[in-house]
Amino acid sequence: MRIKEIISQHRRDFYALYECEHCGQVTDKQCGYDDSYFHENVIPKMKCGECGKMSPITYRPLSTKYPNGMAI
Repeated sequence: MRIKEIISQHRRDFYALYECEHCGQVTDKQCGYDDSYFHENVIPKMKCGECGKMSPITYRPLSTKYPNGMAI
């Protein structure tokens, strides 16, 4: 899965639409956390509800809105 669109964000918590790179399935609004761990480890391991696949090895995570370690 990958982030298709961030709907809203408050500090590091956000709601986004996620899209499967394989079948194009778009999820309903789901929550996320804007830190490097979430972008690099959690999102690529999300399984698509339609085809059951995870992100390919070529997945490139988005950068965070705020630098890691910054108190918001």
